[in-house]
Amino acid sequence: MTTRKNLPSVDAPTATHAPKRRSSTPRDEAEAPKSRRRGIQSIEVGFGILDVLRVSGGPIPLRLIAERTGLAVANVHYYLVSFQAVGVVRQDPDTGNYGLGPYALRLGMAALEQFDVYTSARPVMAELATTLGHTVFLGVWGNRGPTIVYRIESGRGRPILELRVGTVLPLLSSALGRNFLAHLPRSLTEETLKLELKGAATGSLPDVPTSRAEVDKMIARINDTGLSRCRDALLPQFTSLSAPIFDHLGEMVAAITIMGPKGALDDELDGETAQTLKAQAMRISAEAGWMGQHTA
Repeated sequence: MTTRKNLPSVDAPTATHAPKRRSSTPRDEAEAPKSRRRGIQSIEVGFGILDVLRVSGGPIPLRLIAERTGLAVANVHYYLVSFQAVGVVRQDPDTGNYGLGPYALRLGMAALEQFDVYTSARPVMAELATTLGHTVFLGVWGNRGPTIVYRIESGRGRPILELRVGTVLPLLSSALGRNFLAHLPRSLTEETLKLELKGAATGSLPDVPTSRAEVDKMIARINDTGLSRCRDALLPQFTSLSAPIFDHLGEMVAAITIMGPKGALDDELDGETAQTLKAQAMRISAEAGWMGQHTA
């Protein structure tokens, strides 16, 4: 199979394959938890109180915390005293209301600094490749544009050898590129967009916008559905879906893309594959601190 165009890339390792599921043994079944791993319930209760404070928008009265957690006022007060002692909660000296304290802020900042999209995405990608049976890519915006930084094969379908780690993809004729085009500031994509529109106007690739009006229409559809799709443009007879990953500021930092042969990969935007892909990307975004929600 040949590609529509020569895609720039850098030398990189070969793709990873999704791990094969091994059959369980009697020892596995004996050691597996029957429901969930045992933990300390009081910690979970305490974090339920902290979560109420997190979403409250500001300090709130003790009775309101008790009401929203379903706990007795006295019990909530015990937790708040301990949380104040370590700085996770502070009490307003004027109103007596409770809010998150300075140590909660330091915890949040440390968590953001430790978040790594590559580490968070790998197990999700392995699960997608195994479940859906197609190649999955992780892409970021590099100094040359949309770049594949990790890929994993399903082990069931034909390996997509044309796209390696390090490959730089186009904006208009790849699902990954379209995703970045829809979410990044235009100042980052404008020069590349001009060049690709000029080439698209004289080319004959299917499913590729050839005017600003068509690009704007495509971007609106991506923003509406939360997904980008590209059919038969990057590689002949292949289709792909891409879902964005956002950071705590709501800025796109990466995307997960699934690619497979037309007819084998369900690429309907409201289909099960698309919705699974989007849900998993939102899961990683939540780990990065993103609080938004996209509905199709």
